[in-house]
Amino acid sequence: MKSGDKPGIWKRSFNGRTAILYLLPSIILFSVFVFYPMFRTIYLSFFLTDQAGDAAIFVGLENYAYLLESSAFRNSMRATGLFVLYTVPISIILALFFALLANEKLRGIGFFRTIYSSTMGISVAASSVIWLFMFNPSIGMFNRLLSVLDLPQIQWLLDPQWALLSVSISTIWMNIGFSFLILLGGLQNIDEHLYESSRIDGAGYSYRLRRITLPLLSPTLFFIITISLINAFQSFGQIDILTQGGPSASTNLIVYSIYREAFINYQFGTASAQAVILFIIILVVTILQFKLGERRVHYQ
Repeated sequence: MKSGDKPGIWKRSFNGRTAILYLLPSIILFSVFVFYPMFRTIYLSFFLTDQAGDAAIFVGLENYAYLLESSAFRNSMRATGLFVLYTVPISIILALFFALLANEKLRGIGFFRTIYSSTMGISVAASSVIWLFMFNPSIGMFNRLLSVLDLPQIQWLLDPQWALLSVSISTIWMNIGFSFLILLGGLQNIDEHLYESSRIDGAGYSYRLRRITLPLLSPTLFFIITISLINAFQSFGQIDILTQGGPSASTNLIVYSIYREAFINYQFGTASAQAVILFIIILVVTILQFKLGERRVHYQ
């Protein structure tokens, strides 16, 4: 090649081809398990389907119009919103409280760290079975406590007024372990010299918490809030084991409604439309979280 000649397109694309080669395993996995199901779901949401789940009749946006007019779907959206509202703030506040306690240098604190994080090592199915016994109206722990206090018994999972709250309590317990571990890791990464300087200046615990701990922990809190929101919208296992969407559809969250519509009623078109709506809701919530929440995050 003469000096000054431009290299050929094959040579110029060498870096691009190398990058694609490294990314190829991820591209294949995401294509098979994420992108294809997602586009297939969007495609089916515009059709009436047969029992095998194949598209039969094109109906356009009628599946979406049907859902938006359906009182059952609006009830699912309301239940999902309440479930997210009940579980996310309380689980994060409790996890932060336990992480602050476990971050103190006390004798035997390792035992409490193990206890606080233990829920992370138990599967959703096993946890749900344990809570199923605890909520049992005859032999459950909660009603026994109420009887000791001479208070009326509660049908925790059978009363529509209590069922969603009961499932939320069990979900908060399941979520605390993961959030606790992440927050404790964030607390232990804060430079100890900042605390020593503030103590020398006479700052109290409350001031250090507001001015040092929470600002420096904000990236970890932002991550936990985002993950907890997404997980709350996708909760399924505990609903299936504890209530199966009942009683009176009071715990029929959108994810469980999708499952019932697709695999019990064999209405894959409306189930796909629900999945698309849920995807849009999670996407909007996540974008808002990044737009509004990231402004308060302080990176070191």
